[in-house]
Amino acid sequence: MKKAAKKTAKKVTKRAATPAAKSAESPAEKKAAPAAKKTAPGKKAAPAKKAAPSRSAAEKSAPAKKAAVAKKTAVAKKVKPADVVVPADAAVKKAAPVKKIAVRPPGGESPTALVRRARRINRELAEVYPYAHPELDFENPFQLLVATVLSAQTTDLRVNQTTPALFARYPTPEDLAAANPEEVEQILRPCGFFRAKTRSVIGLSKSLVENFGGEVPGRLEDLVTLPGVGRKTAFVVLGNAYGRPGITVDTHFQRLVRRWQWTDETDPDKIEAAVGALFPKSEWTDLSHHVIWHGRRICHARKPACGACPIAPLCPAYGEGETDPEKARKLLKYEKGGFPGQRLNPPRAYLDAGGKAAPPLGAA
Repeated sequence: MKKAAKKTAKKVTKRAATPAAKSAESPAEKKAAPAAKKTAPGKKAAPAKKAAPSRSAAEKSAPAKKAAVAKKTAVAKKVKPADVVVPADAAVKKAAPVKKIAVRPPGGESPTALVRRARRINRELAEVYPYAHPELDFENPFQLLVATVLSAQTTDLRVNQTTPALFARYPTPEDLAAANPEEVEQILRPCGFFRAKTRSVIGLSKSLVENFGGEVPGRLEDLVTLPGVGRKTAFVVLGNAYGRPGITVDTHFQRLVRRWQWTDETDPDKIEAAVGALFPKSEWTDLSHHVIWHGRRICHARKPACGACPIAPLCPAYGEGETDPEKARKLLKYEKGGFPGQRLNPPRAYLDAGGKAAPPLGAA
């Protein structure tokens, strides 16, 4: 009986597993089946949830790695610019003097054309003034130094008429250093600003005695340390007493180089550098004489004699003055106009060229 019961149970179980049995399931059982299926993936997803933290840990470690790489890159970037900047700064410092003397034509002229025109003007002026020279009377570097200091805010002629009495009484730096200021003021009164000029000439004489053994130094660095002596005065002394080239940037020089559009600078030191870049150094002293002489005789400040100018075809400012040749000739000064020059004792070349010596102080 027991064996028969067992066989019957097995048959019943097999029938339940057949499709028919499945179709015979109640609607409630059908709804429960999908729910069971849905829960099954949920059970499988449980391991996936456990794996998720492992991925997030990897994601968390990735920024850490990126940060480490970023730090290394930042350090590398800091080091590289430092390596590059130092030489670059050094190069800029070395190039700075070159920039100061760079040829920069103020007009539409090319640098090469400007150099050619400037040098041609100087050649033309050399033919017009072959006897050009410093227009101050002097016999030694000390006299030239004092005369140049006295020439500020007055004419070279007035200085030349005044210095004979000064040098006759105080021929050496030692003599002038020990002079009575009131007596020197009386001698220098015709030059104007005589009190300030007296302090300057006595002060520079004392400095020469105390610091240079009573001798006028032949270096720019030493000359500019003397009272009343700047670069302009120093270059006059160096160029004409020691034969060392230099550009003398006085009021005439400044006016003419701007008219000729050699430069548009207004500062004397910058003008000196800009013009110096246009010419060989060996020509600087004579160039200064040519330009200054032309400014005093023909290319005047208020009314240039354009109609009598030998370099009119090369001048961008032609027409600012009188262009009629006859009227322009009446504007010429000194030997160009048939009048005396500024020196009492000019060089023989000047006299041979038709120049006339200036009269002494007090002459009719």
